[in-house]
Amino acid sequence: MFFDALASSSALQLISFADVDAFRPAELLEDARSIPLDVTNFAAARAVVNLPACRIIVARSFARILDTAYRAPGGMVILPMTDDLRASSSGIDLDARFFVALRGNHDCHFVEPQTNYHALIIFSPVLRDRGWFDRADELWVRIADRAAHLHARQLVLDILRTASVEPRMFETTEVAAHLQEGLLLAFDDLFRIDPLSDHSAPIAGARSAKLVQRIDDYVTAYPTAPIYTANLADEFGVSIRTLSGAVTKVRGMSLHQYIRLKRLWATRARLLKGGGATVATCARAQGFHHLGEFAAAYRATFHETPSDTLARGRYRKAAPEQVLLNHVANAGQP
Repeated sequence: MFFDALASSSALQLISFADVDAFRPAELLEDARSIPLDVTNFAAARAVVNLPACRIIVARSFARILDTAYRAPGGMVILPMTDDLRASSSGIDLDARFFVALRGNHDCHFVEPQTNYHALIIFSPVLRDRGWFDRADELWVRIADRAAHLHARQLVLDILRTASVEPRMFETTEVAAHLQEGLLLAFDDLFRIDPLSDHSAPIAGARSAKLVQRIDDYVTAYPTAPIYTANLADEFGVSIRTLSGAVTKVRGMSLHQYIRLKRLWATRARLLKGGGATVATCARAQGFHHLGEFAAAYRATFHETPSDTLARGRYRKAAPEQVLLNHVANAGQP
């Protein structure tokens, strides 16, 4: 969609990922951790443009569970770039009417059930405060005025296209600053809209997110232990309904489905490391003791067998070593 009409230049960086195993988060989001929900339709990409006091990243995401720790001392805005965006943040349903704003440090928990297009605009701390962010270390979900949203979206696209076809314009500080000022004025309009009037939803979402984080920590600490809802609720001092509701709200699935998905992805990561591991040892290390059920769940999730993944991991590990051996062997050849 956006990316087909763009070409890399000295002002525009284009990055695409052919498969889920090659995907890496943006360098500014090193703490981002994704669990893909659909490996067969994976097609992530992003375009990056730098202006004097802000960076624009337009991304084509993928169906996933996303945990990320944003560090934005100058502030950041996440803007939907299409009208069909669907996502949730800590149980709050988001669509193309909303945009997200934050400044400082914030841990975010998203579920994207589909491929989405969105822009991240990260502001430098040197940018003079325009009255957008009342205080740091807090995230706001706001409903945008339709006209203001479309105007901001169009300006982002225009900046990307200009960077693609006329990169020399960005070598002139005056021109780049002019493009940036137009974008800042568009965001002035966006931030004139009041935040969501219902403050209880974000608070409840934050509590659910903290409970899910405790579940994540528990699964990491006890990777091979069977986990039962009642026992986990007792461990955390909450009701079964509260526990199950938190996972459904934040992750979009049941507790059992979520824990199984986390353990399947942990097993896959170990298989891809190759080495001397076997499918059985990797599976048992994540609590899968019934290998037949594990193999069926793995194939249903990743559309390949565990042994296929392991073979690919061993090949990737062996390929660089083989290149080095060939180089050494041929070093003395005329």
